[in-house]
Amino acid sequence: MTRLGYDRYRQEVAAQLGLFRETLVGADLTATVPTCPDWTLGELARHTGGAVRWVEAHVRTRATRHVPEADVPGFVGPGDDDPAGLDAWLAETADLIDAALRGASGDTAVWTWGAEHTAEFWARRMTHEVAVHRADAAIAAGVEYVVDPEVAVDAIDEWLEIVRYVQRNGLADKAGELRGGGRSIHLHAVDAGAAGAAVDAEWVVELAEEGVVWRRGHEKADVALRGPLTEVLLAFYRRRGLDSGRVEVLGDRELLEFWLERASFG
Repeated sequence: MTRLGYDRYRQEVAAQLGLFRETLVGADLTATVPTCPDWTLGELARHTGGAVRWVEAHVRTRATRHVPEADVPGFVGPGDDDPAGLDAWLAETADLIDAALRGASGDTAVWTWGAEHTAEFWARRMTHEVAVHRADAAIAAGVEYVVDPEVAVDAIDEWLEIVRYVQRNGLADKAGELRGGGRSIHLHAVDAGAAGAAVDAEWVVELAEEGVVWRRGHEKADVALRGPLTEVLLAFYRRRGLDSGRVEVLGDRELLEFWLERASFG
């Protein structure tokens, strides 16, 4: 599948962090995040910023192995929920990651946990890490969540690639269950052809004997998840329930629930 490209990913990481900061303005940082109930909104923000700083350390140093979190400057973030302090830390985080990515190219060799060992892997991963956690923050703060259609489509592509990679490499037992029988799932964004959002946003995911395989396309499947692109993204990432009223499930709902339960590692 066509990716957004390194320069776009680099720009998006900083942009998504900026939108994340906007989402926190005026929000109760002690509120529990419904989609990540172990965290408050402040803890979500520190997790997100810490993840970006961890990646920044890898790209900046051209790491050839995993860098421990304890070795990452400023990883933990502010010790309290002071809004100004947290915002300043996130702003600094955005500047640091942008500088690190500007100093590299997409094919710069860097350690990663995935199949690709490049700076582009991290730029893409952090684009979607922040974009999805921004959704968590928006849900907790009760504000609207808007994401660029191209970013949303690439986020679904990347997640399918991660599921396949985890399964093929035996990194999560439950991912191994996503195979056999040729059962299929169709993801259908009903607004993808709208003006200003003309993107190819339909997927067919098969649970084949050899494991998960997927492709873009409009095909009949055992179950379809249908709705606006943003809502399909949020449901597929388990950020919004299937009964939210924002998406429609047609066909074998149990199959879709089976997928969502087993593709929930992080």
